[in-house]
Amino acid sequence: MNDLTVKCYSGHTYAQEPRSFKWEGVEYGIVGIEKAWQEPGERYFLVKTGDNKFFRLCYNEARKRWSVTEVVRR
Repeated sequence: MNDLTVKCYSGHTYAQEPRSFKWEGVEYGIVGIEKAWQEPGERYFLVKTGDNKFFRLCYNEARKRWSVTEVVRR
């Protein structure tokens, strides 16, 4: 089950810039995008949240679905 909802800015295309996301019942505000890149069929964003956590968000264009991975920085 994908318990993930992403709110994003969409200008000329969908999923240009994520602004916040809700995952496992917790709402995370995004305060910075550390890195953004594309791979065939997917858009990736390394984001920093207001509580100083880092997550990698991925939007799969074919499935029209988001996924999230928490990133531990050392």
